[in-house]
Amino acid sequence: MVRAEIITIGDEILYGQILDTNTQWISFELDKLGIKTIRKSSIGDSAGEITSILSEAKSRADVVFITGGLGPTKDDLTKKVLADFFQCPLEMHVEALNDVTEFFLKRGRELTEINRGQALLPTKAQFIPNKQGTAPCMWFDEFGVIWISMPGVPFEMKAIMEHEVIPRLISHFKTPIIYHKVIKTIGIGESYLSDLIQAWELSLPKHVKLAYLPSLGIVKLRLTAFGEDLAWLTSEVENQINLLLPQIKSYVFGYEKDEIAEVVGHLLIKNKATIALAESCTGGHLAHQFTQVAGSSEYFVGGVIAYSNEIKKDVLQVSESILTHDGAVSEACVIAMAKGIRSKFKVNFGIATSGIAGPSGGTEDKPVGTVWIALASEDEVITRKLQLGGNRLQNIHMTSLNSLNLIRRYLLKDLS
Repeated sequence: MVRAEIITIGDEILYGQILDTNTQWISFELDKLGIKTIRKSSIGDSAGEITSILSEAKSRADVVFITGGLGPTKDDLTKKVLADFFQCPLEMHVEALNDVTEFFLKRGRELTEINRGQALLPTKAQFIPNKQGTAPCMWFDEFGVIWISMPGVPFEMKAIMEHEVIPRLISHFKTPIIYHKVIKTIGIGESYLSDLIQAWELSLPKHVKLAYLPSLGIVKLRLTAFGEDLAWLTSEVENQINLLLPQIKSYVFGYEKDEIAEVVGHLLIKNKATIALAESCTGGHLAHQFTQVAGSSEYFVGGVIAYSNEIKKDVLQVSESILTHDGAVSEACVIAMAKGIRSKFKVNFGIATSGIAGPSGGTEDKPVGTVWIALASEDEVITRKLQLGGNRLQNIHMTSLNSLNLIRRYLLKDLS
């Protein structure tokens, strides 16, 4: 196993002024290579702290990735610290100087002395060019460890990794093959899913591992296989999925990068069906789920955000008696809304949402998180009542996911 450590440098990360996306991206790419990330650290612009973390990393990692602290200003300390750590001086690197000079010339800007200093590198560094900026990448092979120092700007770092660093890592290390397959489920919680597939999970072969990756409303199952033959690993994982699917088929909506709205869109296209929305508590969030999918105009016609009772009455033809007797958050109301939007927009399906998103507005009978959704087709109306929590944004998101899942299961004739 090749062990990697990732270190991000910069006070702005510790202060929460910028989000560190570099470590997540790097570790994801390393995983594809079979390199295991064992530690991630963020430290400030302090020479002592940087030196301390480098000393620790030396004893536990085979390759260390460093991002940040390579700019031209005085608070950028990485190069100086690396020079001291590897006991070598900083000297002007001819190729690095040529690159930074060309960078400024192409942009019609003057190369100042401070920017010229970007070409000062530790003499033990192997220079790796940065085609997107002025801060060079440096590769060191010291103490039996590979050290890679890259700029902290994400698009610069990613370009260097993809075009320069990853090919060198593949050449330098002999790594095992790791194959992943992600199964995406909806409509079942992590603990219930775990109980449901416990026997299957316990019977997995030793070279196949399972991880639960829960998020709001969706649980991903990641199968990871380790070995030397990719074709064999792929076959092994597919065999395990085939054994698993009969137990969880109703909850599986896709794999890998599939998104629920995209899956629903494909089903609507397959059925040559159109859909429109009548949203109250979701306030357009459900429409956003549909329209963020390229080509959704083929099946998504539009919608009405019927937030007030007046819009429910005047636009969707919800009767006064329903609003007075049952209330806006009721089964009767969403049935009328779903029928109304389907009729008004002349579509195959109408979906309606109405609920108490919170954090206020709840009653003893209808606490915050009470939501009704309805799906109207030509022949019937199907409703669902949700009892969610007290977080407004989570309630909106969960209502949208449940609405998408309702139409998915209806189109699959899987409403048991």
